[in-house]
Amino acid sequence: MKRIESTQNSLVKHWKKLTSTRKEREKTGEFIVEGFHLVEEALKNKEQVVQIIIREDVEIPLLWPTDNVTIIEVADSVAKEIAETEQSQGIFAHCKQLEVSEESQSKWRKVLLVDAVQDPGNIGTMIRTADAVGIDAVVLGKGCADAYNPKTVRSAQGSHFHIPIVKGDLLDWVDDLQAKGVPVYGTALNDAIQYTEVESTNQFALIVGNEGSGIDHKLLVKTDKNVIIPIFGQAESLNVAVATGILLYQFVR
Repeated sequence: MKRIESTQNSLVKHWKKLTSTRKEREKTGEFIVEGFHLVEEALKNKEQVVQIIIREDVEIPLLWPTDNVTIIEVADSVAKEIAETEQSQGIFAHCKQLEVSEESQSKWRKVLLVDAVQDPGNIGTMIRTADAVGIDAVVLGKGCADAYNPKTVRSAQGSHFHIPIVKGDLLDWVDDLQAKGVPVYGTALNDAIQYTEVESTNQFALIVGNEGSGIDHKLLVKTDKNVIIPIFGQAESLNVAVATGILLYQFVR
């Protein structure tokens, strides 16, 4: 087992960049996950795991499938350098982002389209919810938080290893989906039907939008229908991730 003790090691500097900068994650197509649960999920997709990183006082569970996986032990100072949580469990996985072929994308019929949602926690929760509902993929449009931001990854709780997540121009995605006969629904306050009026279907796309300003008007005018979730209390609105969960489960019920 290789051991690293210096925070000045080039590999440690790379790990640090992966946790701290979107630019490095996008350039390399790699990311870091932290904690026993997320590392265990990563190991279910070994082809995505570059290496496992463990603090010197941490032991890997015996039943984990670590055959042919590179494991690197690091000093406490190194673990602190790359940790994103205050009470770190001292175990990390350096992973490759899942690559999705155009052929796979052409088969998607249940898609969540996200327009300019900027909060990483909301993005992560929506990815996790889409995974739970059985959606084919999540498409993040311009202005969205990074899917591989450490906060996004923690919020998704391992769903990054279960469901494809891609970036794209949502206008193009709407056109392509509608050309395949997939109905596209937006969320809006005006010219919208109650979400309960939508019949469950085995193919649909749902667009959800920015926490403050909602969905871009250019997208809303392209949708087949727009839906609204009624507010019965005094809250001004619902959190975008909560609203996404309500709508997705309605559509696939």
